[in-house]
Amino acid sequence: FAYSVIKSTLLTKLFVAPGNAGTHEIATNVDLGITDFPAIKIFVLENNISMVIVGPEAPLVEGIYDYFQTEELKHVNVIGPSKQGAVLEGSKEFAKEFMKRNKVPTAAYKSFTKETLLEGMAFIDSLKPPYVLKADGLAGGKGVLIIEHADEAKDSLEEMLIGGKFGAASNKVVIEEFLDGIEMSVFVLTDGKSYKIMPNAKDYKRIGEGDTGLNTGGMGAVSPVPFVDDVLMQKIEDRIIKPTIEGFAKENIIYKGFVFIGLMIVNGDPEVIEYNVRMGDPETEVVLPRISSDFLAHLHAFAKAELHKETLSIDPRSATTVMCVAGGYPE
Repeated sequence: FAYSVIKSTLLTKLFVAPGNAGTHEIATNVDLGITDFPAIKIFVLENNISMVIVGPEAPLVEGIYDYFQTEELKHVNVIGPSKQGAVLEGSKEFAKEFMKRNKVPTAAYKSFTKETLLEGMAFIDSLKPPYVLKADGLAGGKGVLIIEHADEAKDSLEEMLIGGKFGAASNKVVIEEFLDGIEMSVFVLTDGKSYKIMPNAKDYKRIGEGDTGLNTGGMGAVSPVPFVDDVLMQKIEDRIIKPTIEGFAKENIIYKGFVFIGLMIVNGDPEVIEYNVRMGDPETEVVLPRISSDFLAHLHAFAKAELHKETLSIDPRSATTVMCVAGGYPE
């Protein structure tokens, strides 16, 4: 993100909170808690900051966009959805209901709490394996289990709901039918009215060689996705992107930021696995380097609702990233 922004002629100064060794080389790292809104406010005002780009999901779900709508702060262009929009990632159940209302194709599902544990187990029996269990709340990209055997799925459901396997995130669990296909992601930049489709990407989540083992936050990614052609991208735009953006308008959801749409391609047709309300690793590392136009200028257009006037230029070359992780990850 920082690297994409520093190339802009519009930039005078870039701060990154909390930052890392990489951002230290190109920007000024700031020791701020990402959900400490009062401290962020003071820093923004003291340093005449005109734009806040929100990277992680936690501050969005906690309502940083809404926090900045006061008289004192509303001159600051916050890149990210409102608290209401962030629920798309903050609650798997809400996301599923939003898709249903707006006729966005997705897997059949039901959600359960500890009070309805036995119904959840019966629902598992009604599905064909493998079984997909998702913690309703935020679990750092690790709250999804794909399990081959019904008994194991029931044990996992109990661990999530009663044993608190993912903490408060799994107080509610969504169980859905398994979509048998190939995964990919599309990324959309939107000011809530118009949108720009960013480069697509595919990440590889399983820890083991050949897509085996436990799900992780992502072991690597590639962009563009080799199997995606113009026909598939048109289906994705018509069936998923347009109804999603139109859904924001219909439901009066303020959304000025990124929509990261996780897809499963089943027999050539796209279905939504999940929404994220920000860019996510590792895909960002292959998507943003392929945008050759002024990325900061595109974001600056949000403040004036002029995204439709921007031209997004994409580098046709491929990009890839590979993760190096500690032994024993993700457990």
